[in-house]
Amino acid sequence: MAVEMNELQTLRHSASHILAQAVKRLFPEAKLTIGPPIDNGFYYDFDIEKPFSREDLDNLEAEMKKIVKENLKIERFELPRDEALELMKDEPYKQELINDLPEGEPISFYKQGEFTDLCAGPHVRYTSKVKAFKLLSATGAYWRGDEHNKMLTRVYGTAFQTKDELAAHLEQLEEAKKRDHNKLGRELELFTTVDAIGQGLPILLPKGARIIQILQRWIEDEEQKRGWQLTKTPYMAKSDLYKISGHWDHYRDGMFVLGDEEKDGEVFALRPMTCPFQYQVFLNRGRSYRDLPMRLNETSTLFRNEASGEMHGLIRVRQFTISEGHLMCTPEQLEDEFRSCLELTTYTLKTLGLYEDVSYRFSQWDPDDRDKYIGTVEQWDEAQGVMKTILDDLGLEYKIGIGEAAFYGPKLDIQIKNVHGKEDTLITIQIDQMLAEKFGMEYVDRDGKKKNPYIIHRTSIGCYERTLALLIEKYAGAFPTWLAPVQVRLLPIADRHVDYAYEIKKKLEAAGINRIEIDDRSEKLGFKLREAQLEKIPYMIVIGDKDIEAGAVSVRSRKNGDMGSMPADEFVKKIVEEVETKAR
Repeated sequence: MAVEMNELQTLRHSASHILAQAVKRLFPEAKLTIGPPIDNGFYYDFDIEKPFSREDLDNLEAEMKKIVKENLKIERFELPRDEALELMKDEPYKQELINDLPEGEPISFYKQGEFTDLCAGPHVRYTSKVKAFKLLSATGAYWRGDEHNKMLTRVYGTAFQTKDELAAHLEQLEEAKKRDHNKLGRELELFTTVDAIGQGLPILLPKGARIIQILQRWIEDEEQKRGWQLTKTPYMAKSDLYKISGHWDHYRDGMFVLGDEEKDGEVFALRPMTCPFQYQVFLNRGRSYRDLPMRLNETSTLFRNEASGEMHGLIRVRQFTISEGHLMCTPEQLEDEFRSCLELTTYTLKTLGLYEDVSYRFSQWDPDDRDKYIGTVEQWDEAQGVMKTILDDLGLEYKIGIGEAAFYGPKLDIQIKNVHGKEDTLITIQIDQMLAEKFGMEYVDRDGKKKNPYIIHRTSIGCYERTLALLIEKYAGAFPTWLAPVQVRLLPIADRHVDYAYEIKKKLEAAGINRIEIDDRSEKLGFKLREAQLEKIPYMIVIGDKDIEAGAVSVRSRKNGDMGSMPADEFVKKIVEEVETKAR
C-alpha cells in the first residue's frame, strides 16, 4: 500500500530512487537499503566498501542528470513473497525488509529503466519530472538506527519543483552553515572539544562558561520567586537506588556504570537524571497534605552514555547540566501546578527569543512494546487521560508521539529544530503517578488516610549546553546585551585617554554592568573596531580628547552603528535599562 505523500514529498522520493540508480551504475557493488523523503529533502543509505567523497557525490549528481534526461517511465508492480525474494537475491537488506512484511501484505516494486527497487511508493511517472535537485553530503548511519548494526553511508540530497526554489534553499543552507553553533561557537571561543577527553564532553571556554553562568543564575532566581526550593544531590549512587526507580532495568544501557559487583561488592552509576535523588528530600520526614505542593529544583549535572554517532557539538553530549525539578502534589493540585510549570517554560522561551521556534509533542507509551515501561495498562490510561485533559484545557496545540513517553509516564515535550532542521527536545514536563509508590512516598490527606502524591518532572530551560547551542544559532553569535559574555569594549584612542576609560568602566560597574573590557593596545583604532565587531560585542566606546572634555563617550552599537557622542551617564542609563528588561 502506497504511503500518503504530497507532491513535493513524492518528487523527493523519486529523486532518492534516481540517486540509487546512479549509485548502482557507478558503484555496482553497492547494496541498497532505504531511501525516504524527509522534511527538507531525501536520503538513501548504502552499504559500500568506502564512504563517498565530495567528488563521488558530484559524479553521482551528474549521473542523476543523465537519468533525468533519459525520461525513464517509473512503473509499479507487485510480486508474491518467493518471487520478490528471488528478484532481490543480491540485495540482502531488501530481503530483510521483505521478510519483515506481514503475511498477505502486497510486496510492491518500482522500475525505471534497468533499475528496480522494493518500495511502497508513490513516485512521479517519469524521471524527467525531477529537474531541480542537489546532493548535499554523505555521512554514516547505522542500519535501522541501531548502533549494534553495520554502519552504512547515508547520502543526503534535496529536490524542489523549480530551480528558483532550489537556489533559495541552497542559499538558506549556506546561511545555516554560517550560524552552525559547532563552527561559530569555536570561532567565538565559546567552547572546544579535545580528543584526549572524549566525544560528547565539551570544554566551555571562559566566554561560554560566562553565558551558562548568567542563564543559571537567572533561572535559579526565577524559580525561587515561584516557590521552588533548591537542592544539591550527589552525582552518583549505588545500583540499589536505580533498581527502586526502574532505571536499572529500563535505562541501564544509557548509564555510566562504575565498579564490578562481584569484585567490589557494590556497583555505582553516574546519575542520568535527578528524580530518585530529590525524592529523598520528600522522604526525609513524614509529610501531610499541608506540605504540598512541594517544589524542588536543582541545577543538575547529568551523565548519559549516548552512542558515539549521535554526538553533535553542544546539542547532544554525554555530560550536561539541566534545570531540573520535581514537584509533589495532590490530585486536586495537579492541573494548576502543571499550568505553572508550563508558564515558567513559556516565560523563559519568550525571554530568550525561542518561543516562536518551538512545537509541542504529547509523548505517550506504546502499548505494543510493554517491556519498555513500568506500570499497568490502567495506570497508563489514567495518567495519559489526566494529561490529555490538562493539555486540552490549556488549549495547547500538540502532536502525539507514540512510544516517546518516559518509561514511568507520559510527557509534554517542547521540541525545537537547529539551523539544519534536526529536531530535538529542549524542555519536558512529565506526569508520573508510578514512582511515588515505588519509593514509598506518602502523605497524610485531610481524611487521615495515607496517599501517594502525583509527581511532575520538569525542566524550565532544559539542558544549558543545548540551549547555548540554539542561542548561538538563533543570534549568529550576536547575543543580546544581557547575555553577551562581553557587553562593552572601551577603546581609548591614545595613552592619555586610558585613565578616563577606567573611570567609565567603574561607572558602568557601579551600575551593575560588569562584563567590560578595555583595549589599550598600541593598535590603530580601525583595527580594534573591526576586531570588536568580529567578536560581536554589543557596544564599542571610543574615547578621545573631546569625550574627556565633555564628560561624554562616543558610542558604536553592533545593532545601530555609529550612535555619536552622548553624556556618559546617559549611556549608562541606556545600557542598564537594556539589560534589566532583557531586550533583544
